[in-house]
Amino acid sequence: MPTLTLAIPAELKREMDSLPELNWSEIARKAIAEKAAEFKLFKSIITKSKFTAKDADKISEKINKSLYKSYEE
Repeated sequence: MPTLTLAIPAELKREMDSLPELNWSEIARKAIAEKAAEFKLFKSIITKSKFTAKDADKISEKINKSLYKSYEE
């Protein structure tokens, strides 16, 4: 199995060291696998989407106008 090395803040390392009963490698593997699966799903959704930047701009404009009106009152 390949090895991954990563840098973490000292405070997080102290926290991890205070919980030696946890298998941090397994926790990291699961978190990475979960994030990869989420991203893969996201990519499959956006590649099939017909939603364009122009559509996003139109929705954004409507939201901004609505918010402006609600704060105006």
